Amino acid sequence: MCTSIQPLEWTADLKNQNFDGIVLVTQSHDTLPSELECLKAPLQDYSSVDSGLGEEVVVLKVPGLPGNRLVFASTGPVNRDYDDVRRFSDAALNGVKRALKTGMLRPLLVCPPHRNYKNSTIVAALGALQALYMPLEVREAKVKPSEYKVCVLGLWAPEEAEGRRLVELADALESGRLACRDIGGSDPERMAAPRVAKYVQELFRDSPVQVEVVSDLAVFEREYPCLAAVNRCANCVPRHQGRVIKLQYCGAGPITKTLMLVGKGITYDTGGADIKAGGVMAGMHRDKCGAAAVAGFFQILAKLRPENLKVIGSMAMVRNSVGAECYVADELVVSRAGRRVRVGNTDAEGRMVMVDLLCEMKEKAIQETAPQLFTIATLTGHAIRAMGPNYSIIMDNGPAHRNNNAAQLQKAGDVLGDVFEVSMIRREDYEFHKGKSEYEDILQSNNLPSSATPRGHQTPAAFLIMASGLDKHGVDSDRPLPYSHVDIAGSSGPYPGVPTGAPVIAMAANYILSDSL
Repeated sequence: MCTSIQPLEWTADLKNQNFDGIVLVTQSHDTLPSELECLKAPLQDYSSVDSGLGEEVVVLKVPGLPGNRLVFASTGPVNRDYDDVRRFSDAALNGVKRALKTGMLRPLLVCPPHRNYKNSTIVAALGALQALYMPLEVREAKVKPSEYKVCVLGLWAPEEAEGRRLVELADALESGRLACRDIGGSDPERMAAPRVAKYVQELFRDSPVQVEVVSDLAVFEREYPCLAAVNRCANCVPRHQGRVIKLQYCGAGPITKTLMLVGKGITYDTGGADIKAGGVMAGMHRDKCGAAAVAGFFQILAKLRPENLKVIGSMAMVRNSVGAECYVADELVVSRAGRRVRVGNTDAEGRMVMVDLLCEMKEKAIQETAPQLFTIATLTGHAIRAMGPNYSIIMDNGPAHRNNNAAQLQKAGDVLGDVFEVSMIRREDYEFHKGKSEYEDILQSNNLPSSATPRGHQTPAAFLIMASGLDKHGVDSDRPLPYSHVDIAGSSGPYPGVPTGAPVIAMAANYILSDSL
C-alpha cells in the first residue's frame, strides 16, 4: 500500500533549475510583488496582444525561467461580495492541470500573498495537490513513484521560515485528504470493510494514533444493534462483513478539549430491501466518505501532533446489501440507548449504523474534558438539493448552538476554502421521528427519498439525537453535551471524479491550526 503524498520542495529562487516550469497563480500581473518582478514583463507583453490573459490559463515561453515555461492561471476578481479564497485553489488546480499537458514533471507553484487573503498560498498549494492526486488503485498498480503525475511539486515563498512552514502544513493537510480520498473514493471491493480496517491499521502503524478494530458479530448485536441490523445481510459474505474501527489520539500536556467523531462508512449502498432502482445505485461506493473523513482528520493529527487535544473516533464500516438476510421496513430494533426504533426505509441505513456509536460516545463523554460530539456522513440527497453540490452542512443541538460550534467551524472553513452552510434542527424534526403507534418510540424514516421530504437533511439529526439518548443531554439537563451533525453529501465530491476530502481541512483549521492561520 502506498500512502505517501506528492513530494514537496520549497524554494525562493525563481531560476531554480530543479524545476522545469513555473505555475503562477495571482489575480493580475499588475499586482505582483517586487520579488516576482522578472515575471511582469513577459506577462505585459502577452497582454498587449491578448486581452483575455486573465480569463483562461495560458502558457508562455520565457527564456531564463526553469524549463523556459510560465503557466499563468489568473484567479480573476477576488474583491466582489461573493468572492472567496477558493478562487486561489481553483486557479492553482487549473494551472497545474495545464502544466501537466505541457509535460512538466517538476512544476514550481508561485502564489504570492494577497493582502485580503493571508492564507491564499496554502490554499493554492492544496488546489495544486488536488490536481496531482492519483487514485489508490492506480498507485497500487504502479511499480515506481516516478510514474506519478509529477516527480516533485515546488512551492515558492520569499523567506525560508515561511517556505518550510508552507511545506510542512501542505504535507500534513494533504496527507489527511489523501487518506480520506483513498478510503472514500476506492471501489466497494478494494475498500470493503475488512480492507478499510487493514488500510487504517497500516496507516497509523508507528504513529500516536491508537487503532482498535471490532469485528465480532456477537459484539455488534450486543453493543450496536442498529448497526448489526444493517450488517445482517452483508455478514453472510466474509469479505463484506462489517467493522467498527476505533481511533484515539491524545496530545501532550493537559487536555483542554475532547472531540468525539462518528463517521458513516457504508462501503456500498444498494438501498437494501428498499433497493435503489432506476439507475441511481451507481456511485454508492462513495457512501463511506464520512468515515473516510474521520480517518483523514486523524492522519492530520498524527502529522501535526497538537497539544492539549484529545480526539476519539469511530468509523462505522458496513455494506448495505440486499438479499434473504437483509433488514426490512417495519422491523423493530432496540437501540443501544433502549429506544424502540421502527424501520421505515432500509435506504436510511446511515443513521442506523451511526446511532449506537454516537450513544457510546455520549456515555464516554460524561467523563471527558470539554467534549464535543460529531456525526459526519454523506447522509441525504436533500443536502444537495437544499445547499448545492459544494457545501457541507452543519447542524447543532442546543448546547452546541450556545457554544457557537457551527458558526465557528463555518468561519474556520472559510479561511482555507472548505466551506459550510449552517442549518438548524427545529421542533418539527423531532415531531417527524416520534413513534406513530404504541409499538415504537421512534420512527427511523418515512418511505420517501430525503430529497422529496420536507426538511430532509435536518430530520436525521433529530433521529440521531433521539435514538442515541442525546435528547437527555440538552440545554435543560444537568449534563448538557454539545453535538453537531455534519452532512457532506454535497461537499464530498463529484461522481465520476475524485473526493474532495471535505470536511477535514475545515476541522483542522478550527481545532488544530486556529492560532496559526
